Amino acid sequence: MNGPNIPAPRGRGARLNPPNRFEVTHHELELEQVKEDDEYLDALFRPHTEFLPDQSRSVVAKNDSPDVGFEVSLNPYRGCEHGCIYCYARPTHEYLGFSAGLDFETKILVKHDAPELLRKAISSPGWRPRVLGLSGVTDAYQPVERRLGLTRRCLGVLAEYRQAVSIITKNRLVTRDLDLLGELAQYQAAGVFVSITSLDDELISRLEPRTTRPAGRLKTIATLAAAGIPAGVMVAPVIPGLTEHEIPSILEAAAQAGARSAGYTLVRLPLAVSGLFQDWLEQHFPDRKEKVLDRIRGMRGGLLNDSRYGVRMSGEGNAAEMIGQIFRSASRRAGMNVRPWPVNAGAFRRPRSRDGQLTLFD
Repeated sequence: MNGPNIPAPRGRGARLNPPNRFEVTHHELELEQVKEDDEYLDALFRPHTEFLPDQSRSVVAKNDSPDVGFEVSLNPYRGCEHGCIYCYARPTHEYLGFSAGLDFETKILVKHDAPELLRKAISSPGWRPRVLGLSGVTDAYQPVERRLGLTRRCLGVLAEYRQAVSIITKNRLVTRDLDLLGELAQYQAAGVFVSITSLDDELISRLEPRTTRPAGRLKTIATLAAAGIPAGVMVAPVIPGLTEHEIPSILEAAAQAGARSAGYTLVRLPLAVSGLFQDWLEQHFPDRKEKVLDRIRGMRGGLLNDSRYGVRMSGEGNAAEMIGQIFRSASRRAGMNVRPWPVNAGAFRRPRSRDGQLTLFD
């Protein structure tokens, strides 16, 4: 596809399907060839989302990165309809034979048996209780969850075992599950971080087109906090030259809503994400494009991405350290991170079996 000649599909972050790095050949469409085909052009410019079955035999992924705050994670979906243009998970779609661009947003793989596979994993004698990260890669509360309810069913399994879970999401749909989250929170076994990149509605509509708008995310934090569920905010990702100036205001607004913990990450642009993000800047902020890219390079050793542990989440150099200082100072002013994140795995239990049936009662 010739990117500059393709309008952005409505409600999508990417307007391109860049080549899959594992494929030898790639077809590029010339619009002149199909300019009279209205049906084809409509499908091209307004792609519908496909939901495909995922045949994975397990759903609990292990993590050995020191930069991530959990050892195991669960993702009921692969790909994400939220369409965040900067999403570092986009290249994972290439392992499935798809593109990291529009395919990542429109071809969603669904793990229909995720609750059953989760139960099998945590009921195993070899299971070692520790906090499970939910949405460690793609958002477990993306739009299709409203219809399928896989994340809710997984939370039901976690509640049976009092298996601790920390959630990160951009979607207010998480408040649907206040009952299960509240049940877990009684045992310090559940907490939710709401990710807020910007408080600017117009920017978010372009940057994260199918996510809950900022006011809705702040309301989500307030709802969680009022229900007694530990709530935090992730200022993520911080995009130098575009959103970094909002760090203090995001933290202040989140604290007023009830968040008591906060974290941040610097934007990451691995593999195909780099080209997609540059194309997005050219489309939406051409006057700021080079400034943003130069600022990122200044924190990534002259590159647009640095995957080394220890620096990939926060960058390095004076500019990166300044962002860290701004975050820490603003966090203190907002009363954030006074106490450690309270979620822990201490309440885990295996429900007793009566006549082959699991029970919630000890």
